[in-house]
Amino acid sequence: MTKLVLVRHGQSQWNLENRFTGWVDVPLTALGVREAKKAGKLLTKEGVEFDIAFTSYQQRAIKTLWLSLEAMEQMYIPVTKDWRLNERHYGGLTGLNKQETREKHGDEQVHIWRRSFDIPPPQIDVDSEFHPSHEAKYAAIDPALLPTGESLKITTERVLPYFEDQIMPFIRASANTIISAHGNSLRALMKRLFDVDDADIPGFEFPTGNPLLIELEDGTTNIISARYLDKKRAKELPPVPKKKS
Repeated sequence: MTKLVLVRHGQSQWNLENRFTGWVDVPLTALGVREAKKAGKLLTKEGVEFDIAFTSYQQRAIKTLWLSLEAMEQMYIPVTKDWRLNERHYGGLTGLNKQETREKHGDEQVHIWRRSFDIPPPQIDVDSEFHPSHEAKYAAIDPALLPTGESLKITTERVLPYFEDQIMPFIRASANTIISAHGNSLRALMKRLFDVDDADIPGFEFPTGNPLLIELEDGTTNIISARYLDKKRAKELPPVPKKKS
């Protein structure tokens, strides 16, 4: 039985401030640090020994992974960082307070931007301080590949090829794997693993710093069981799909 853990980063500063974060590299709050450490302690209780870890280019996910592995005394395992596991890019909404955005554009429009599958937010201007081309961490990436405003569909199209090409070989080799990422990049993985419809996937939430432990049949992505380890902060999960042949 192979174990795959998906964990959303602990609370970030802009989570606390109720702002659209996306690709802005904000830090964890003190609560976020505690959530990350608790994630590691919960995984320790489960006795999970990891073989490899993956995370994004964003510090809130990276530090969550570090703190979790430290709590598990497993900081020695290989860690791969990749921008394709980054959060959804919120385009022109980046940095805006969510409530103020509702007041300006209306609840319905903001709901569409946040919870539709295939409608992206307004694109960000290249002159914006939040445009990814201004960050050194993306200097080696073809600017044409850098997003300027993504729907969940576009985010999924970015995340899943990376998952299939770079992460799945380890899972198929029965390597216990932990992925520390973001609400929407993890939704993309949930969509793939649980075979969730386009219309339904925006409704599933990942609580911050709460590991989702998925047990898989060795060599496959057939799910045996799935559960959040912090039961008090658990969110609804999709039904376990039927086994693939």
